[in-house]
Amino acid sequence: MSSPSGWYDDPADPTQQRYWDGSTWTDQRRAQQGPPPYEGQFGTGPEYGQAAQHGQVYGGGAAPSEPTRPAQPQYGQYAPPQQPQQQQYGQYGQYAGPQQPQFGQQYGQQPQYGQQPQYGQQQGYGHPQQQGYGYPGKRPHTTPDGQLLSGWWRRVFARIIDSIIVGIIGLPLTGYFYYQYSQVLWDYFKSTMDAAEAGTPTTTTTLPPEVYKWMIPAVLIGLVVSFAYEYLFLTKKGATPGKMALGIAVRLREVPGNPPGAAVAKRYGFEMGLSVLGLIPLVGTLAGFIALINYLWPLWDDKKQALHDKVAATNVVRV
Repeated sequence: MSSPSGWYDDPADPTQQRYWDGSTWTDQRRAQQGPPPYEGQFGTGPEYGQAAQHGQVYGGGAAPSEPTRPAQPQYGQYAPPQQPQQQQYGQYGQYAGPQQPQFGQQYGQQPQYGQQPQYGQQQGYGHPQQQGYGYPGKRPHTTPDGQLLSGWWRRVFARIIDSIIVGIIGLPLTGYFYYQYSQVLWDYFKSTMDAAEAGTPTTTTTLPPEVYKWMIPAVLIGLVVSFAYEYLFLTKKGATPGKMALGIAVRLREVPGNPPGAAVAKRYGFEMGLSVLGLIPLVGTLAGFIALINYLWPLWDDKKQALHDKVAATNVVRV
């Protein structure tokens, strides 16, 4: 039970007193004062020659201790709003006047006898209680154990950063193939433009087979480098450098911590499969559409999972 409001010894400075409002210390202070004559604990004066005990104040009672603060949630976890404590009617040492309508209650309506409306809620005849001012309209998305999920834009920017890093790492292995690919492609466009200027335009839109000769190895090598990059960072750190820069990480939805290798392989294997299918004519159009849906899926999914997250049972979370 909380101590009543009044002047008590200041726990930070014993030479002065500080006002306790019944629930917390205020900024009001005054010089140390003893009890008045013939007033001790509960209104009785101390015996002759006996001084009032340290911390004894008007009306008696020991100095209150600092109220225990609730445990703070860990960073990245959602904590529901705390309900303020209500003063008990008739509590010793506190004024118990007529009850005022609480914040958020509709004007002119009285709570039922013996029942107080909850803080921030409205009461109406025949209508369900509604959330009042100060409460969020929608709970944030979290994992089952309460860790906040990442927003879509954070994932997008993290992916861009990782793509740049992977491209630089894989350039010594893929540079030669991309150079030959660009040369063949340039020669093809140049010959097409020359034929059009000569009055004999080509009617085919199919790229020459030599283009695929250099493009396919470059793409496959890039995918292997990207897979090794994702696998090592996610299993060891839980996040790639791009995700670290944006304050997000990958974990199993039901289990906190770094994701296991099998989950990382499923997660990236889904994306790798779509990339390989994208190299096949006709099928590549459908694979590209599925890849686009995969990246957009967290925008409307209630668990904020992309399709590759659902395959691996993972979530991207805030850290």
